[in-house]
Amino acid sequence: MTEKETININQENKTAKLATFYIGKDLWGIDILNVQEINKIFDITPVPQSPDYVKGIINLRGKIVTIIDLGKKLGLFPSKQSADCCNIIVNMQDEYIGLLVDSIQDITIIDWNEVEAAPDNIESVNKKFLKGVFKTKKSLIGILDLEEALSA
Repeated sequence: MTEKETININQENKTAKLATFYIGKDLWGIDILNVQEINKIFDITPVPQSPDYVKGIINLRGKIVTIIDLGKKLGLFPSKQSADCCNIIVNMQDEYIGLLVDSIQDITIIDWNEVEAAPDNIESVNKKFLKGVFKTKKSLIGILDLEEALSA
């Protein structure tokens, strides 16, 4: 694991807690320590001349939060904007950013030693956005490199 990877790791058994969510049919996870809160969609104010993945901004208790359609940002497909859609509010370098996702799942505890590298043949998402892939009994969780995804 490199210095850049800041996933929350318990030093004794190398576990991490991920907040998991869906983008389309794909299950993703991010380090729970990056999550400030999860909420339903507010009235989003569009921002003229912003990139197509920026849905707009919201006022969250006096803080301006930029809302990003994470599916579009990752080069997948836009959020379905259904009743299940949520914003995952993260704090990156003292800026609040809302990640619009199709639905929220559970908190998943993973063993970092069981995380595998992203396969080379991934076509639907740029491999640089993945820290790795974790297999559960029912599915695969793509572990999002949040810093890379938001800086690209």
